Amino acid sequence: MRELVLDTETTGLDFENGDKIVEIGIVELENHIQTGNFFHYYLNPERDSSHEALKVHGLTTKFLSDKPKFEQIVEEFIKFLGDSKIVIHNASFDIGFINSELKRCNRPEIDETRVIDTIVLAKNKYRGQSISLDSLCRRYNLDITDREIHGAIKDARLLELVYLELIGGKQTKLEFELDKSTEYNSNYRLNIDLKKYYNNKVFINKRDFKTNLEDYRLHLENIEKISNKIWDFYNT
Repeated sequence: MRELVLDTETTGLDFENGDKIVEIGIVELENHIQTGNFFHYYLNPERDSSHEALKVHGLTTKFLSDKPKFEQIVEEFIKFLGDSKIVIHNASFDIGFINSELKRCNRPEIDETRVIDTIVLAKNKYRGQSISLDSLCRRYNLDITDREIHGAIKDARLLELVYLELIGGKQTKLEFELDKSTEYNSNYRLNIDLKKYYNNKVFINKRDFKTNLEDYRLHLENIEKISNKIWDFYNT
């Protein structure tokens, strides 16, 4: 099962008023395992970011001026998405902007039924508690020391870890000590030669326990002294 964890940065909060995407980042999961594949672009929105948005992402008009426009990467974007589920934190915001860009390019919009909103997952799990991405990262002891400035690909990678924690699909901070019988491949999977492992394993001999007949007799006598024994009802 392929899933994509997505985040965007924008020029402002209102796509209906002309705000556009300035950065898009997507990371790929296969069966809840990080594959290392990703999609990332800075985009020229052909307009300035609001002062508030600029404080969040720090992407200036000058920096973005030579970057591709959304319509120049739209086909690559659609191909990367395929028909996979898309994981987003506060999905209505990002999907609103993405669908606005797709509509502008005369491309089909993303159906929200294929979107998994981690805000919803977190609300169900932590009712009445803060469920911002920062709060969830702190809850799961994920490093956010360099998140003073937000970034789409950086936040997508953090959300990937948060999502896996929310669904219990993978313990993101667990480290494995690998021995010579274990190989770790590029897809984060463990291939263990079980036959070799058990052939080389030193087994502990079974301990020989002897029954003390006097203890056993006292045990039977004490059982008989118990009134209203529940097993009497099942042995009648």
